[in-house]
Amino acid sequence: MSPQFLKEVLSKIKESKIAVIGDFCLDAYWFIDESKSEISIETGKPTTPVRQQKYSLGGAGNVANNLTSIGVKDVRAFGVIGSDPFGAEMIGIMNGNGINTRNMMVQENNWATHVYIKPHIDEDEQSRIDFGNFNILSEETADSIIASLRIELNEVDLVIINQQVPSGIHTQYFRQKITDVIRQFPDRIFITDSRHFSDQYTGSFRKMNDREAVRLCMVNKNPDEIVSYPEVINAAERLFERYMKPLFITRGSRGSIVTDDKGILEIESMMITSRTDTVGAGDSYLAGAAAALAAGYSLGTAGRLGTFTAGVTVQKLFQTGTATPEEVMSIATDADYIYHPDIAEDIRQAKYHEDSEIEIITRWHRHPEIKHAILDNDGTISTLREGWEQIMAPMMIRAILGDRYEDADETVFTKVKSAVDDLIDKTTGIQTLRQMVHLAGLVREFGFVEEGDILDAHGYKEIYNDDLLALVRRREEKLRRGEITIDDQTIKNAIPFLKLLYDKGIKLWLTSGTDTADVKHEAALLGHDYLFEGRIYGGTGNINSEAKKMVLDSILDSIGKEEAASIITFGDGPVEIRETHKRGGLTAGVASNELRRFGLNPMKRTRLIKAGADIIIPDFSQADILLGMLNII
Repeated sequence: MSPQFLKEVLSKIKESKIAVIGDFCLDAYWFIDESKSEISIETGKPTTPVRQQKYSLGGAGNVANNLTSIGVKDVRAFGVIGSDPFGAEMIGIMNGNGINTRNMMVQENNWATHVYIKPHIDEDEQSRIDFGNFNILSEETADSIIASLRIELNEVDLVIINQQVPSGIHTQYFRQKITDVIRQFPDRIFITDSRHFSDQYTGSFRKMNDREAVRLCMVNKNPDEIVSYPEVINAAERLFERYMKPLFITRGSRGSIVTDDKGILEIESMMITSRTDTVGAGDSYLAGAAAALAAGYSLGTAGRLGTFTAGVTVQKLFQTGTATPEEVMSIATDADYIYHPDIAEDIRQAKYHEDSEIEIITRWHRHPEIKHAILDNDGTISTLREGWEQIMAPMMIRAILGDRYEDADETVFTKVKSAVDDLIDKTTGIQTLRQMVHLAGLVREFGFVEEGDILDAHGYKEIYNDDLLALVRRREEKLRRGEITIDDQTIKNAIPFLKLLYDKGIKLWLTSGTDTADVKHEAALLGHDYLFEGRIYGGTGNINSEAKKMVLDSILDSIGKEEAASIITFGDGPVEIRETHKRGGLTAGVASNELRRFGLNPMKRTRLIKAGADIIIPDFSQADILLGMLNII
């Protein structure tokens, strides 16, 4: 979706009128600080002091809140609260967020406002405290909600039906009443997101996750089991045949699919490198999709706006987040997506070029006409920096723990290590300086280091570079003394392959997240710098300027967008693959094993396929086959 089109969509949804009917809930976050605990005189037990409390809308409330946040001006809530302080708090938040609450009913008896209290000690969520589990909706209250909805249906463009909890408003009586309304208003779009009754609500669109979809097809999955691509496609086809109405199925990090009478459309998920919290992501997706549908846009546009909206909210920790139009525009502009996640995660699905180790992800529909080859340096050609992760990870752990490094208990240490491993995995291939920006964020998040002692990105990068350069310099010295050879510090057949490209008249470009001066120095040391004729680019020290993106922009500017298909990029990091893919070039992911310098690294394979690699190679040992595939003869 182009920025111009997205801007149009976000502008148009402002005038939509959307009703949200369902289970309105309140999420309460209580942050406990046991340093102020004391022994209760009444019970003789320690108290649980709450240092801070935050409340946010959940369930149907979160859907409504997401709608107003992304710009929908007329959002009308239809639901039930109890005659209790939590109900008053919920209405206050809804009114403050621009949600029309005139149709929120108060049931005096047998009803408590649905509240989910989530106590936290540090970052650990404790056992949840729930209100509303014993609610019983009266038929009188149900009739009042339905009557109010009927009055306003002629004014709204779309109705979202939310069913979140077993003890909510969706009794059998209510479900029948709302189904009657759907039947009586066939020209109005109703879209249902029901956790327990998706097979009902005849005549409505549906939104569900993949696990819910296969369960409706009598396939039960354990929480740790993955719903495979064939399973979700089969479920989508069967459910559309059953309901004969459009269906959105979300797949978490594997994207979503949309199905209607035209078939199935796959929508990629977004690549998010920061820490995430997926609570409420489904509500955000639903809100974005519904807003687009209400404004008259296609199912595909709806699914993409839902993806952008959820992409914003999952990055907001310890809250049920929402997304503003500005945030949606920001994340969608030059967005990074995850491609072919099922193939990436399961090597058993790999398909290879005949008699080769070259894996085909995307089949090219015409013979390539390559004029330019962009090559990443570290891990694609050079292994001088092999093992950088083993230097970066301990350095980051020390930075986060500070003075606690030596005495932190195993649970804390493991949690920090897990966060660091996740950061490195997600950011491999981007500028070191930008990785250090993420590190500074983690240092603040964990809170072991005083604010005044936290370094900026440049400070952390200097510590890391000192450690890494010491390793590189030791290897350089071994090269100079003849103790190792250039072949020992390069991926198999990489330099001979470069020479073949050079001799065929292909213009070569070298890129790296490492600083430019270091890249040039190392290319000269390994003896292939002349092949690039000065076209060697690296990090600039400016976190807002990524070297690899700059190179690609420069290439496209010089040869024209219409010639983008003449570019092939070889890289072992996601950035160069992703950026080339976005611009229409061909991409070869080099899933190299840097320690052995030949053979496949399965983790790199996964990252590169998700970034948009057309083919995967473990090294350059099958150069002749590769050249033939690229039509370089």
